Parts: sequence; structure tokens; C-alpha cells
Amino acid sequence: MFLSQQTLDKVNKDLLDLPNGSVFELPEKVLQFGTGVLLRGLPDYFIDKANRQGVFNGRVVVVKSTSTGSAEAFDQQDCLYTTCIRGIESGDIKEEYLINSSISRVLSAQSDWYDILKCAHDPEMRIIISNTTELGIELVSELINQTPPASFPGKLLAFLYERYKAFKGTISSGMVIVPTELIPDNGKRLEAIVLELAHLNGLEPSFIDWIEECNVFCNSLVDRIVPGKPAKAEKEKIETQLGYEDDLMIVAEPYALWAIEGNEHVRKVLAFVEADQRVVICNDIDKFRELKLRLLNGTHTMTCGLAYLSGCVTVSDAMQNEQLAAFIKGVMQHEIGPSIPYPVETEAVQDFSNKLIDRFSNSFIKHNWISITAQYSSKIKQRIVPLLVQHYKKSTDAPELMTLGVAAFLLFMKPVRKTDNAFYGNHNGEEYLINDVHARRFYDSWKLQSVTKTVEKILADNDFWETDLNQLPGFTAAVSAKLEELITHGPVKTLENTSLMKMA
Repeated sequence: MFLSQQTLDKVNKDLLDLPNGSVFELPEKVLQFGTGVLLRGLPDYFIDKANRQGVFNGRVVVVKSTSTGSAEAFDQQDCLYTTCIRGIESGDIKEEYLINSSISRVLSAQSDWYDILKCAHDPEMRIIISNTTELGIELVSELINQTPPASFPGKLLAFLYERYKAFKGTISSGMVIVPTELIPDNGKRLEAIVLELAHLNGLEPSFIDWIEECNVFCNSLVDRIVPGKPAKAEKEKIETQLGYEDDLMIVAEPYALWAIEGNEHVRKVLAFVEADQRVVICNDIDKFRELKLRLLNGTHTMTCGLAYLSGCVTVSDAMQNEQLAAFIKGVMQHEIGPSIPYPVETEAVQDFSNKLIDRFSNSFIKHNWISITAQYSSKIKQRIVPLLVQHYKKSTDAPELMTLGVAAFLLFMKPVRKTDNAFYGNHNGEEYLINDVHARRFYDSWKLQSVTKTVEKILADNDFWETDLNQLPGFTAAVSAKLEELITHGPVKTLENTSLMKMA
């Protein structure tokens, strides 16, 4: 038995939070570009929760933008799907299952473009949400009269132009547009691209004025680990408990945050904000971005090489290892937190760090370290180098734990074999792919015989780092020493020789 409106009365009601039947009559208020698990596990989760409380009272029309995959499961299940919230919250295990009914229908941009444009004529439709990956918010010089335009900004512009014509450019017909792509200033960047594309298409000045004056593009930040469908055996076990099959089932951690930059008008339109304090609307979301980028992403980046070379597979595995758990807590709370290049209250850093310990310890989420090493060098550049620069504004001593993290990064990035354009490292006799577009830089640098000279050459790469990291006092010597220790004694012994146990 598959999940659907018709089978709702046959499911295990003792384990499930079911939707109210009246939700299926609610008007469509949101156009969402993307069917991915992050959107279904965060924005759609909050909208569903608000509908249950009678706060928002609106549903989501989802646009499937790509030609890959099928929307058949959405049609078969009346767009219902199970969200399995599983993890640790305030030190306690939390397990919750709910059927999300926020989505009314899924339309394909390729085959249903005219139906998508019809949504622009609906006065209830006031919100646009997107997650088209970071590559989706890019300017593609194209005509928007295609069916459909190729790019997401092209599709968005065509929709806005249709709405402008449908409502004759009235102020009240403007939309609130909230991209969730993980790039800084995503709203402002999307708006700039849409405006440039409008000029390239020769659209009338009055329409361009309407975009700027009547629509709001909000910067936003999403933070929730939503790995998607459970593994086959686990999925079958859950389905047996709940009493139905669900091809759209997703798993999400308990923690969630959606920070949106906006004013009272935005708050009024995004009425679902009232249902959950984890949706935050404020004038500046940079604090939330820095906390996530540095403490969560930065800690992952500082740890992934060290954890992988220590034999840990997942993040939760590392939290079961006393020394790696101490490293994670120490680098996050004692080195990264104080070095965030943005004014953040100490209490906010401590609170976010404590929540991260629960999140990292969540064994329900299989977050593999080898996956986190993807594009390792760019992550070091974007997430860690600003922390190092900020650290040295306050101290002349090399940060011990970040130094070890960088040394482990360099060891992980040591290619031992090259095949065409693929580079491979080796750990305990097993090869692993170095999934990094800059792997050749490290391949060439590691040809040097001396560890110190290798470190000096890599850190001096101003073209890549946009600075000479050798200029940081004592940093090169400290990294070289840690790298020598990792090569000679291995990660476990090197961890034992650090002072992190006292710090964590």
C-alpha cells in the first residue's frame, strides 16, 4: 500500500503526525523551483507545520526544473511524503514521523511550462522559493520567450513578466522571492541577474521598475542536514512500522534554521514564520551565515582529512572516538569560535557549538568524511584562511589545532597516482580519489623531496590563496612539524601529542 490521500485512514496513527483533511482545500501560495530533499525537509517542513496550526494556510506548487528524474512518485502519492526526524536534541534521542502535505502538485518546466505561467495569474500566489544548486544562480544570456527558458533566472524572469502583465504592474502583485542556494547574498545576486537579463531581453522600463520597486529578493540561509531517503533496509523497517510504502520518504535531523533577510512586509507575506521560532526574519543574517560557515562547515573542513586518515568513516564515528571528539570540540570552541571574522556574541558561539556537538553525534545521519573532502582546497581557502588571518590579528602564536588540521589536509591531498585527469591518494594501502579540481597543484608540489619545502611551496601559492600564508608568524614551521609527525607516527599518535585534551 502506497501513501496517498486515499490510504491515510489505514496508516499507523499511533506513530504518525497526520495532516488535517482540510489542508487539501487550501489555496496555492508558493511557487517552488526544485524538488530536492533540502527544500522538502526545511521550507516545506515549516510551511506544513504552519498549516497544521492554521497560521499560513497555503500550499506549494513545485517546479521540476531539470529533465532528469520523474515526478511519477509525487503523482502516485498525491504529493504526500514522510519526514523522519531522527537525531539528538539537548543530549536526548529524538524520533518523530510526520506526513507532509504542503505540496499541492509538481509541474515539469519542460512539459508544463504554460501551466507554470498560469500560476502567475493567481492573486494568492505571493512567494517564490528556490534551490537550484549554487550553479543555478548564474547569468545565461537567453531569450525568455522560450518554453521554457534554460536557466533558473530566465524562468523566474519569464514568470515575473507574466505576472506583471496579468496584474498590470500593480504594487500589490509583487512577489517575495527567497532563494536558498548556499552562496553569500543569494537574494541580491539573483535580483542583479534577473535585472540584467531583463535589460538583455529589451523589456519595457516600467516592468523593470516594477521588479525593483514591488518585488523583494531576500538573502537567506538554510541549515539542516537532510540526507534524503533512508538506506533500503532501514526504509523497509520504517515502512513496516508505519504501514505503507513511500518512495518520497526523507530523513532529517532535529536541528533546523532558516534565516531570512527582510522587513515587516516580508514577515507578513511569509506568515509561516509565526509557527516556528527557527524561521528567523531580520535585517542582517550575516551572523547566522558566519556561525554556520565557520563553526559547522569550518569544523568539518578542519577535521575531515584527519578523521579519514584516522580510519573514521562518518562524522558520528568520529564523535565516538575520544581523541577526535576532543579535537572537534577544541578546534571549534577554542580556535574557530574566537577567530570568526564578524562580530558575534560569545554566548551565540557557545550555544551554536553545543548544538553542533549533538548534530555531529547523530548516528541516524550517515555523513561520510570522504564526501566532505570534495573540493577540499577551495573549502580551506573560503572557510579557514579568513579564520587564520583573524587569529593572527589577536595572537602571534600558531593555532595548534588548526595547524594540525591544515597538515592533515596537505597529507590527504598528497597524490600517489595519476590517471588521465584523476589523482589518487593512499591510506593504509587503499587508494582514494582526491575529488578536487586543484589536485594537480598538490601533485606538482609533492614532487619536492623535503616536507618543509613542499609546505612552503603550497602555502606560498598566492594565485590560489590570494595571500602568502608563509607570512603568518610561525605557521609554516608549525604545519611542517605536524605534517612530519603525521607521516612518521600517524594521526592517532599525533593527536595524543597535542594539548587538545586539556582544551576540549
